[in-house]
Amino acid sequence: MFQCLFYSSWENEYLKFEDMSERVRQKCSHSEEKYQTNISSETFDSGCLNSATVCGVDWTTLPDDTVIQLFSYLNYRDRASLASTCRTFRLLGSLPCLWGSLDLRSYKFDTAAAVSLSLRCKNLQRLKFPAAGSADAIVSLQARELREISGDFCRDITDAALSVIAARHEMLESIHLGPDPCERISSDAIKALAYCCPRLRRLWMSGVKEANGDAINALAKHCRQLMELGFVESDNIDEVALGNLSSLKFLSVAGTRNLKWGSVAQVWSRLPQLVGLDVSRTDVNLSAITRFLSLSRNLKVLIALNCPVFEGEVDRNTMHNNKGRILLTLFSDIVKGVASLFTDNLESVTDVFQHWKEVRNEDKNLDEVVVWIEWAISHSLLRIAENNLKEFDDFWLTQGAAVLLSLLQSSQEEVQERAATAVATFVVIDDEDATIHCQRAEAILCGDGIRMLLNLARSCQEGLQSEAAKAIANLSIDSKVAKAVAESRGIDILANLAKSTNRLVAEEAAGGLWNLSVGDEHKGAIAEAGGVKALVDLIFKWPPSSTDVLLERATGALANLGADEKCSMEVALAGGIHALVMLARTCKFEGVQEQAARALANLAAHGDSNSNNAAIGQETGALEALVQLTYSQNEGVRQEAAGALWNLSFDDKNREAISAVGGVEALVALAQSSLDASQGLQERAAGALWGLSVSETNSTAIGRQGGIAPLIALASSDVEDVHETAAGALWNLAFYRDNALRIIQDDGVQPLVHLCSSSNSKMARFMAALALVYMFDGRIDSAVPVGPSPSSQGRSKSLNIDGVGRMALKHVEEFVSSFYEPQTFNAAAATLVPTALAQIAEAIRIPEAGHLRCRQAPILPLLFTKNDYILNSINKMLQQLKNAFSLQFTMPGGRHAMHHSCLLQKAGAARVLRATAAASTAPIQAKIFTKIVLRNLENHHEVSS
Repeated sequence: MFQCLFYSSWENEYLKFEDMSERVRQKCSHSEEKYQTNISSETFDSGCLNSATVCGVDWTTLPDDTVIQLFSYLNYRDRASLASTCRTFRLLGSLPCLWGSLDLRSYKFDTAAAVSLSLRCKNLQRLKFPAAGSADAIVSLQARELREISGDFCRDITDAALSVIAARHEMLESIHLGPDPCERISSDAIKALAYCCPRLRRLWMSGVKEANGDAINALAKHCRQLMELGFVESDNIDEVALGNLSSLKFLSVAGTRNLKWGSVAQVWSRLPQLVGLDVSRTDVNLSAITRFLSLSRNLKVLIALNCPVFEGEVDRNTMHNNKGRILLTLFSDIVKGVASLFTDNLESVTDVFQHWKEVRNEDKNLDEVVVWIEWAISHSLLRIAENNLKEFDDFWLTQGAAVLLSLLQSSQEEVQERAATAVATFVVIDDEDATIHCQRAEAILCGDGIRMLLNLARSCQEGLQSEAAKAIANLSIDSKVAKAVAESRGIDILANLAKSTNRLVAEEAAGGLWNLSVGDEHKGAIAEAGGVKALVDLIFKWPPSSTDVLLERATGALANLGADEKCSMEVALAGGIHALVMLARTCKFEGVQEQAARALANLAAHGDSNSNNAAIGQETGALEALVQLTYSQNEGVRQEAAGALWNLSFDDKNREAISAVGGVEALVALAQSSLDASQGLQERAAGALWGLSVSETNSTAIGRQGGIAPLIALASSDVEDVHETAAGALWNLAFYRDNALRIIQDDGVQPLVHLCSSSNSKMARFMAALALVYMFDGRIDSAVPVGPSPSSQGRSKSLNIDGVGRMALKHVEEFVSSFYEPQTFNAAAATLVPTALAQIAEAIRIPEAGHLRCRQAPILPLLFTKNDYILNSINKMLQQLKNAFSLQFTMPGGRHAMHHSCLLQKAGAARVLRATAAASTAPIQAKIFTKIVLRNLENHHEVSS
């Protein structure tokens, strides 16, 4: 039977853009530099020890301070593991300087984990944790010296939980909970903090349920050193009580609603120590802003980013800084505004926060101001980026991107993380369609942002690694950025990060490799960097239950890489076939199922050049899993599973094995249900049936299962890919008499005639013509009644087979005639010289037909016509048409031309063709086609001998 074109390899892009309120992870600065020593940059590659450096090192001879620094680059799990290897490492790995700070946000942090860490955490001072369910775990750490805590994912943390944490850690000086809203935290927890933590200097909470006057007055009474307070994105804050916090230097109410600005401006202006105020994303008005600037005694910085009421009232041309106070808005020059705090030469400053680090002086108060500005601006810019409103285009392009780039170089890791997340977010136009704003992406590129992000990705801090990798992933959708990432060794960095034991880091790195693997430019570089093995290892390392997104990205990247022949072999060598089949069989997450099926389809698409197609079929449960996925409720999963079965059907054993596990029934059902589905699903469903229909058993089964009717419907589609594939399947099916009858009975002749006459796809016309020639070549006797088929619901039809056949073949003849220009054809007919025949052959060649492969049984009807069929004129026309089609299968340069020539020679083609060429009654077209086929056979015979 004829086999169709290999189902082409598909690629798509990953775009990481999720609800950032659940994804932002703050980082605080790393200190404890007492034991640090300088290690050359060559020692580390992408935040990990370079393997070339590791090999041959006698670890027992390293100085203690070097070993301590090596410990400092590890996460807490790896640090503990390394400490268990020998007595010396155990001693050094337990030093307090290594356990002064812990970042547990990416790990399961429960009581058992806390107990195992408790012996090392006696001197723990800084803790970052996933807030949900962590209260008991924090207590179990027994870290009574704890000074700072920062919690992500705070939606479920309660008053009781926060009160317990406060009661056990009276030394706390800084508490940060967000950016997720703390929906279950109210005044009760705030009062508990005030009573239990009198040393509190910084309190920052997002989305608290309410903070009443009693709670805020408790802070004023008991926390006399409270310098910085943030109640952001909250609903019910007693703004008058905030005026009692006389120790406050910095106050942020960004995004907070229901504030009474008339009284607020009057009360807060009397705060004696207030230096910085952030009212961004509120409904503050011009009157309140003016009062703050004119009445506040020590106010230096007022931040009012994205305040629609104020922006609608203010005259932007006359709103200037008041009495040395700085107003930072979306329409003011933020860089120059901040720079004016510490320099008079404003024109020379472009990277304001980097410049501040270089000129930083001994003015502690000014340092506090700049640090707070970085914190406040990074938070508001992230929120503005998340809203993704088109009205901010001008802001991002004129100064917003530059400010983010400056924040990437902040001395605060939390600020760097937020800036990287904002970069990852603000470039996104549509996360579903994986589209980004190219101008914004190129603004980051032109501002040297790729280098900055890659430097962060090389950091030993996992929060920075994950957020930087996320930004690189999104930006790499743009081809110019992708090229810059590759040229800057970014692929090596991402491949190493994909090996991380931190799930979030590996997840974002896999997303970056997914995007970079689109197209052919970077596939080889990913393979050379070890990315293929790293991606396969991710599948084995992380269980599906908790890492669905990570697995989707890893399989998506492998699917793209599998489209390249060389990379597909590397995927197989790395164990990728087993890994992908495992996911197709066991993973319940639809995104993973879809990408695993797509990856298997692409791996199987190189059947002529490697053994992956056969290997997939031999993998236990692979075909059964793919067949079952065609019943998925998710259309994308069904589509990719059908595509995989289409490609796998090119292997003889796979074809029969697919049928044996219910593939025919599943694909017929899929074709029937696909009539209202996407074009991609329709094409793949028809293609998979085309592939299975190569064998007689499967072809017969498809007809009996009712597969012909949906294929006829798909052949009527206006979409070329769909009707071309359906025509191929009907062509194969039409070779068998019972199926030919069913095609006629199910009104399939007219759609095939329409394709043959009108399709813009020459291949669709070609295959529809072949189907019609098979149907009306005399194997269906005109006297044979046409009985009911499964799709006709018991109704019998009486058709004039002769009349239908004449009409159909007439259209086929017109199609063949359209191959050539009459004058050229007549000139060649007059001479029949080789050059003229070659011109005609090239004119009528259908290049795509060279990809089709024919078996011996169907090739015989292309040579012989039943002598008693209808009228002699029809018989002659059929022979002419068949010779024209034989020509397509034997044209030099065709993928299977040699194979077809051998089949024709074995079938006695030369003798039949010479007889046709010599027949005086043969039409001139038949003679010309015959001579071209003879010439092709002779050429192939000479090559093979």
